[in-house]
Amino acid sequence: MYLDADSSKCTGCRVCLTVCSLYHFKEVNPKKAALAVDAKFPKPGHYEVRVCNQCGTCASVCPVEAISEKSGIYIIDADKCTGCGECVKACPTQVMFLHEDSPVPIKCDLCKECIPLCGTKVLFLKD
Repeated sequence: MYLDADSSKCTGCRVCLTVCSLYHFKEVNPKKAALAVDAKFPKPGHYEVRVCNQCGTCASVCPVEAISEKSGIYIIDADKCTGCGECVKACPTQVMFLHEDSPVPIKCDLCKECIPLCGTKVLFLKD
């Protein structure tokens, strides 16, 4: 199971980013969210929502095996992670982020907090 998005419904409000940073970091900071909303204006004129599909590429490139899968979700072990950023570079959906306030990359842990708060139902779970 993973988070998916129907970008055609996105209004660009970025509530999902706010909820993610509030839940995980207790602050309103969209740069600390584990998903992304890209504005594609003026052309083609829509928003594109990028989310982690739990593909595991991050785990496969981690040189210290700090990312492991549990029940289909890839989680970073902060005690093992060196913050090298190899996983960030390799992420095919570009939704892993380094931030100066976090010693480890920011990655979706499928907490699902963003799903019910999206007013246009962009985000959903997919098997």
